Amino acid sequence: MQITVRLKLMPSPNNKIPTKFEKPDESPGFLLWQTMNLWQRKMRAALRESGLTHVQFVLLASTVWLNDHGSEATQVLIARFAHADVMMTSQVLRSLEEKGLILRLKNPGDTRAHLISPTEKGKELIGKTIRVVEDTDSAFFAILNNNISEFTEMLIKLISSN
Repeated sequence: MQITVRLKLMPSPNNKIPTKFEKPDESPGFLLWQTMNLWQRKMRAALRESGLTHVQFVLLASTVWLNDHGSEATQVLIARFAHADVMMTSQVLRSLEEKGLILRLKNPGDTRAHLISPTEKGKELIGKTIRVVEDTDSAFFAILNNNISEFTEMLIKLISSN
């Protein structure tokens, strides 16, 4: 049983943190961080049975999507597509290769790069887990009701402007 506690904190007149916010709940960054932690907890639970972490799922799904849409997926392309760090992407792709979910082949056009493609096992796993992830998203964001499109547009705006 999970219990959520929301504290009502009163600003302290002494030793006050030099912030422009009266309360922590006025800080969009703090709220985003809290929301991300809650969402990630739900994703970890949803993906537990698959044996994938959420970042592994995202990078494997990105690899499948790029390959299905005719791209020669490289580590750098996958990282850019997912807005992920290139070095972290490299480490995660190695772990996916060890699990037999992707193939990393030398790129004949660029010996420094690898072409990344999903194995049949990887495609099958994404086929099963995509539904779990989308259902988890739907349940998490259901509270937004008819505002989900507006919320998604705001997220896209934040991503594209940064």
